[in-house]
Amino acid sequence: MYAVIDLAGKQFTVKPEDEIKVPLLDVEVGSTIQCDNVLLYSDGSDIRVGKPNLGDIKVTAEVIRHARAKKIIVFKMKRRKNYRRRNGHRQHFTQLRIKDITV
Repeated sequence: MYAVIDLAGKQFTVKPEDEIKVPLLDVEVGSTIQCDNVLLYSDGSDIRVGKPNLGDIKVTAEVIRHARAKKIIVFKMKRRKNYRRRNGHRQHFTQLRIKDITV
C-alpha cells in the first residue's frame, strides 16, 4: 500500500512506517498531522487517481524532529574576470514518520 501526497508544495510517495524529510513546517515535535491532499492511492491490486485529489483518503504522520540538512556549497565564477564567490547554505526541514493511510 502506498500513496502520493502533496505536502508543503512538494509531492512525496509514502508507505506506512516511512520517514520523509519535508520543507520546514510550523508544527511541534511529537504532534500528528493529517494530509488530505492525496493525489494517488494504491493497495496492490487497485490504483485510484484523483482529479486533482482523492477526498476520502487521509494520510496521518507524526513529527519526529526539526533540523537542518547538510551544507551545500554555492560557487559562482566568471572566467578571466577574477570573480569568485563561495557561499554555504543549510536548508531547514521537518522529519515525519508516516503512521497510516486510511481509506
